Amino acid sequence: MLDASALCRAQGRGRRDERNASGRRPWSVLATLQYDTAAAILEAKTSSGPHATQLQCQRLSDHPTACGPIPGAAHGRGAHQVMKQTSGEIAAVRFLKTPSDLGDDATHDISGALGALLADVFALYLKTKNFHWHMSGPNFRDYHLLLDEQAAEIFAMTDPIAERTRKIGGQTIRSISDISGRQRLLDNNEHFVDPQDMLAELHDDNKQIVAEMRRVHELCDEYADIATASLLEVWIDQSERRGWFLWECARIRQSA
Repeated sequence: MLDASALCRAQGRGRRDERNASGRRPWSVLATLQYDTAAAILEAKTSSGPHATQLQCQRLSDHPTACGPIPGAAHGRGAHQVMKQTSGEIAAVRFLKTPSDLGDDATHDISGALGALLADVFALYLKTKNFHWHMSGPNFRDYHLLLDEQAAEIFAMTDPIAERTRKIGGQTIRSISDISGRQRLLDNNEHFVDPQDMLAELHDDNKQIVAEMRRVHELCDEYADIATASLLEVWIDQSERRGWFLWECARIRQSA
């Protein structure tokens, strides 16, 4: 029989602090659950028969973890729902944790930072395409083509960010709602935006992306993750170039 407790210990039960001051986040809400809770649920699923599962789920409801009571576990039906929801997390720990010499803390923290960064990059990509599609005015052609070029460069970052997260043993974005829950850049759903305001807003967003990348770079330096840091250095340069072009174009109104 699978030793679930040993499995969870092997995956690392190190610190799971959120480090809010440095902007580092857990790579998912479920990832912050205590590993002993996951182990207990896995043991319940691998025990003999549904009766054992029901009994062990009830034990979980009677013994809250350090994170607080398990949501819904006060009632039998809620406990089974929790078990079903968490089984996916347990499977992810078993099958998606790529071995890495960086250590569990590095995987947790860097994956969380990259996940938030990836959400911001997707948000910036879509806003850039939005403004590309809805551009107007006498400089339409130049601005339309500029934003299309920038959007392609931004989108090119998404796959390397996600794959870098998987390489070090983490998990990444799964859906639009996942992006929405992690992104820090603001969306723009206005029906009409003046072309110069579009450029100014994108300039500020690219500037914010650079700041977020620098914070992730500092985190990578802390854990000696040279590969991720090297990628970030290229993306910082690209983002600064985009910001430069946008700033120069937005100065037309100021000089007019």
